[in-house]
Amino acid sequence: MYSSQGRSIEVDLLRGIVLIVIAIDHISVSVLERVMLHNYAYCDAAEVFVFLGGYASAAGYTSLAARHGEPAARRRFFKRAWEIYRAYLLTAALMLACGAIVATLPIASPLSAESGWPQFAHRPAQGFLEIVTLRRQPFLSAVLPMYSAYALIVALALAHVRRMPVASFAVSLMVWLAAPWLAAIVPGVADWPFNPFAWQLLFVLGVLCRLYPVPEQMQTSRVGHLLTGAAFAVALAFAFVKVCIDSHPSPGFMKQNLASVRVVSFLAIAWLCAQAVRIGWLRTLAERLPAVVTVGRQGLVCFVGGTVASISVDTAVRLAHAQTNWLARLSSDLVAVAALLLLARVAAAWKGAGSAAAPAARLVRVGSSVRPSRADREP
Repeated sequence: MYSSQGRSIEVDLLRGIVLIVIAIDHISVSVLERVMLHNYAYCDAAEVFVFLGGYASAAGYTSLAARHGEPAARRRFFKRAWEIYRAYLLTAALMLACGAIVATLPIASPLSAESGWPQFAHRPAQGFLEIVTLRRQPFLSAVLPMYSAYALIVALALAHVRRMPVASFAVSLMVWLAAPWLAAIVPGVADWPFNPFAWQLLFVLGVLCRLYPVPEQMQTSRVGHLLTGAAFAVALAFAFVKVCIDSHPSPGFMKQNLASVRVVSFLAIAWLCAQAVRIGWLRTLAERLPAVVTVGRQGLVCFVGGTVASISVDTAVRLAHAQTNWLARLSSDLVAVAALLLLARVAAAWKGAGSAAAPAARLVRVGSSVRPSRADREP
């Protein structure tokens, strides 16, 4: 899905959709939340985002290495890990601030407790140390430490996957199976909402799919058609079970340690999405939804901004005592989505201005030693 000329518009579209879904999923009074993926499958936006993170990381690293060399690519991803860690600290601070504000308002909201503000206010020094060292991760910031860790190991992972793809997948699978025990060995990791030893399986699958994509001939072969039918049957069966039988959310440990049923559910949906890419449906959709594509391209900014948007609109609805007002709740969803689209546009414009200014600044520095002609000095 990535070309030699640049990014994949389909991947950016999917990342944009996932970021919007994450924002909606964390609005407790949401109306649109009822039609989100987790209501019809045993996976949710988190699986999609981690898989796409592996895919995009492999694409970005190989592109950088081809243009500037392996050392430059490694430095860029070390810098990326630091950027994600800083975004985690910012998100954690924002969540605590939101929890503190909500605690002073005359509303009944679960955010005050979920944000971790009461514990932090009781022992701020200890709370600060635990957040910085990742032993405690406030509400909605918990996925970022895992991403930071993955950014640090991208170079090592790609080196092994390139040389031994089958062995690399086998190792990843074994680490996933042993994830609960591995997390117990490393201090503090057992308390992470996302066990990185388990979720690396989807990240590695994303890397493998980028470096060794399934040939189109195989996808359109008899075996490919059988896989498509099987994936559709699995997705439909899981949707039936979720809607008609098991409508309650799965226990947290199933998500924390990436239970096998979540992996199977995700793989079925991922195969169907791959067929939509092959047919061209996703590209057509991406071309019609450029604003959503922009959200996908400004992923880190939109993730942090989306957490604040979710909490803000949720709190506003509760302050208005409109939890039972369907129109007010739907309006809150639309406001959150609009805020995310606007944030992405502003972030893209800001980065574009910075990128344009950098070459100009270099040109000025290079040309400063050359005496301009009279014509050049004329206004």
